[in-house]
Amino acid sequence: MRDYSSYSFWLEDAGEPLTPRPSLAHSTDVDVAILGAGYSGLWTAYYLLRHSPQLRIAIVEKEIAGFGASGRNGGWCSPNFPVTATTLEKRFGAQAARELLLAMRASVDEVGRVCAEEKIDARFHKGGVLTLARGQHQLPGIRASYAAHERLGLADRYQILSGEQVAERIRVTDVRGGLYTPDGASLHPARLVRGLARAVEARGGVIYERTPVTEFKPGSLITPAGELRAQRAIVLAGESYLTRFSRLHRALLPVYSLISLTTPLTPGQWSQVGWQGGESVSTMRNTVVYLTRTSDGRILFGSRGAPYAFGSKITDQQDTHEATMRMIQRSFAEWFPALAGIRFTHAWGGAVGMPRDWMPAVSFDPRSRIASIMGYTGQGVSTSNLAGRLLAGLITQQPTGLERLPMAQRRSTNWEMEPLRWLAIRYMQSAFLRIDEAAEAGRPLPVDAKLAEYLGKH
Repeated sequence: MRDYSSYSFWLEDAGEPLTPRPSLAHSTDVDVAILGAGYSGLWTAYYLLRHSPQLRIAIVEKEIAGFGASGRNGGWCSPNFPVTATTLEKRFGAQAARELLLAMRASVDEVGRVCAEEKIDARFHKGGVLTLARGQHQLPGIRASYAAHERLGLADRYQILSGEQVAERIRVTDVRGGLYTPDGASLHPARLVRGLARAVEARGGVIYERTPVTEFKPGSLITPAGELRAQRAIVLAGESYLTRFSRLHRALLPVYSLISLTTPLTPGQWSQVGWQGGESVSTMRNTVVYLTRTSDGRILFGSRGAPYAFGSKITDQQDTHEATMRMIQRSFAEWFPALAGIRFTHAWGGAVGMPRDWMPAVSFDPRSRIASIMGYTGQGVSTSNLAGRLLAGLITQQPTGLERLPMAQRRSTNWEMEPLRWLAIRYMQSAFLRIDEAAEAGRPLPVDAKLAEYLGKH
C-alpha cells in the first residue's frame, strides 16, 4: 500500500484519512462510467448528478481520489487558459476567444460557489493573479498580453503595473512591471478534490478506488475485477495517465512540474516580503515559474524543467528530480534574498498532460458512447471545472451554451513517435532554459533562439 500522504504537502494536509475506498469487486452496470477520480472525472460526475440525479454514476480510480495532478498542483484557480489570448484569437477568431476567456473567468467564481454550497473547506481565496516582468526583457510580454485582452474587450479586468506598484503588493528582486487581474484565486487542491469526491457520493455517485482500468471499449471500462458497463457513456478522465493506453499514448505529453515549499514565515519575514493580498504570482519566463502564498503562511515555488522521459514514462522518481529542485531553490533565493536560509519542508511533483497544440479537448461520441476530457497543460484547476460542465451537457444533450466554445467536440493532433518526440522535447526544454538564462544575465540570446521559438509555436 502506498503512503499517499507522502506525494505532496496538500495530500499530507488533506484533513482526512487517505484510506482507500473499496475496490470494484465484480462486473457492474451503470449509466455513466468514469475513469479517474481527479478534478475532471469528479466535476463531470458532480454536474451530471446535479442536473440528472437519477443517473447511476460510478468512478474507478487506480489509486485514490486526488492522487494525480489534482492533489499535487500549485494551488492556482486561474482565469488563464492554457493557450494565450493572442493565440486563441488567431486560431478561432475574436468572438470565440472572448467567449472562452469569459467562461474561464466565470469558472473561478463557480469553483468558489461550489465550495461554499457543498461546505468544502478548500481555503478558497480570491486574491487575483499577478504576472511579473523580472527584467526589462519581460516587459514586452506584459504589454502584449494586455493588448490582446484589450482587443477582445476584456482589458477592464486587467491593470498594467509599474515596478513601484508591484512592490506595493510583493517585494521581489529585479521587477520592472507587472500585469494584475482580480479574477483568480488560490486554494488547497487536495481539500478541493477530496471534498468533491464526498459531494459526488452525497448525490448518489459511487467511487471505486485501487481499481485500475486495463482497457476500454464502447460502453465499458475493463478492470481486473470485471467490467464497468455503461448505458449512456464512458468518460476517459485520466489526464496524463491516459498515455498508458496504447490508443492514447501519443494524445498527450506527460510534462513534469515540480514544487518546493517553505516552512511557515514569521511575521517579520512577511513584513520583508509584503504579499498581503495573497495573489497567485508568475512571470513572463519561458520556463514557467509560479508562486502561491498558502493559507498557513508558507511560500510555494513551482517550476517546469524536469526532463522529459523517453517513451512518455511517468514514474515516482521523476516527482523529485534533484537538479530541478536545486534550480527551484536557487531561484527562490534570487527572488527573496531577505529570506536567505529559510528551510524547505516539502518537495514534490507530478505530470501534467500537454496536447500537441496546447488546447484542452472535451468530446463525446454518442455512437461509441466514449467521452474524453483532457489536456490542461498545468492550468487544470479552473479549466477542469469548465470542461466538466461542458461534458456533462454533451452527455445529457442539455444545451448549456458551453458547447459553442472551441474546446468542445475536438481533438488535437497526436505527438510525434519516438525517438523524434524525445529529441524535440528535450531540445526545446534545454533551449528555452538557455534563452531565459541569457536574457536574465543580459547576454545575447543563443543563436538557435528563433528556431526554438518557432518549434514552440508549431
